[in-house]
Amino acid sequence: MNYPFITDEQRSLLLANGQEYIETPDFDPPPVVKLFTPDAGATWLLTEIDSDNHDHAFGLCVLGLGIPELGWVSLAELALVRGRLGLPIERDLHFRAEKRLSAYVRDARHAGRVVH
Repeated sequence: MNYPFITDEQRSLLLANGQEYIETPDFDPPPVVKLFTPDAGATWLLTEIDSDNHDHAFGLCVLGLGIPELGWVSLAELALVRGRLGLPIERDLHFRAEKRLSAYVRDARHAGRVVH
């Protein structure tokens, strides 16, 4: 299934990263896409899609509670998320990863939010 918050090019790269992770477990790519809720303070930096289950994406999840988590999310569930004003998740069109996911995780755990 295609989601409006991930381009075809990003999806291809996320899937390739998912395959690379199977072959190289210590694989630490930069995030491919940054998603956010414009009205709820949640952010996701995704690095890969599970090659067996294309609904599962992996990355840094910061849900606006000051507790960054690294893990899997359902893309179908993200498509249903709405913030306080009812706005759907958006893709940050200007996001360009400047570091590997582990560096974003380290910085987010220190700051309680995604830091660029």
